[in-house]
Amino acid sequence: MTRSIEIVEVGPRDGLQSEPGVMPTATKIEFVERLVAAGIKRLEVTSFVNPKKVPQMADAEQVLAGLKKRSDVWYVGLVLNQKGFDRAVAAGCNEIGMAVVASETFNRRNQGVGTDDSIAAWLEIAKAAHAAGVRPQVTVSAAFGCPFEGEIAVERVVEIARRVAEGNPHEIAFADTIGVGVPSQVSELIGRARAALPGMRLRAHFHNTRNTGLANAYAAVEAGVSALDSSAGGIGGCPFAPAATGNIPTEDLVYMLERMGVRTGVNLDALIATGEWLQGTLGRPIPSMLLKAGSFPKPATQAA
Repeated sequence: MTRSIEIVEVGPRDGLQSEPGVMPTATKIEFVERLVAAGIKRLEVTSFVNPKKVPQMADAEQVLAGLKKRSDVWYVGLVLNQKGFDRAVAAGCNEIGMAVVASETFNRRNQGVGTDDSIAAWLEIAKAAHAAGVRPQVTVSAAFGCPFEGEIAVERVVEIARRVAEGNPHEIAFADTIGVGVPSQVSELIGRARAALPGMRLRAHFHNTRNTGLANAYAAVEAGVSALDSSAGGIGGCPFAPAATGNIPTEDLVYMLERMGVRTGVNLDALIATGEWLQGTLGRPIPSMLLKAGSFPKPATQAA
């Protein structure tokens, strides 16, 4: 392979939102700055949601205010409604992401409205984002299975993707929110989405709940996605889905891709150092395998 894949770092948002404690704002800012220094150019830095439901993200505006603005870095804010979008724009996000859940039950539990309502809200927000000069993108969540409804038909996921594509998003992502997907599902869904939406950039977001995350990422690359989400150290999950633990560790993903000959533009050693810093900051072991085993091949001075 000689192609490249964009890494979208979600640790500062999707990673930290499931932590039992609240990371101090200054530490969050340092976390983001370390990731940028490692070569990550696109980061989901916070979410503009009800702080009572997600107290870990209550300092969204303060985080954005403390980050250095760079012309080559995209600071993504997750929004669920117009109020969240207005906050994200005012705070200085140059990209917003929104989620529409493929499962009606999960969408109502997570966002308080039905899937059709979320699609309508997305189309209005996407229009407002384009007008404001902010890049909009959207994720179809629970695309590979739902904790409440079980299997989700591929046809439904692709139809939702067609509908959200009417908002002219920068890209559409498919998320395995509860970590039940397997590579054959990934290949089928990405293949059918590419056929239904030729020319649309596609991204994938996998949780490693059942240890299939990296295998699914490989399948997504083979199927033609342009970008993959991951979380430094493998922290995170979805606090609104039972047992939805663990994003793909960014270190492990970058290691796999670079060894395959897929360019990421990320400095792996700096990423591992960031994971080690994060592990010390959280005060507990985190899932990343590279933090345990290290990279390969090791420098000659370390090989002995």
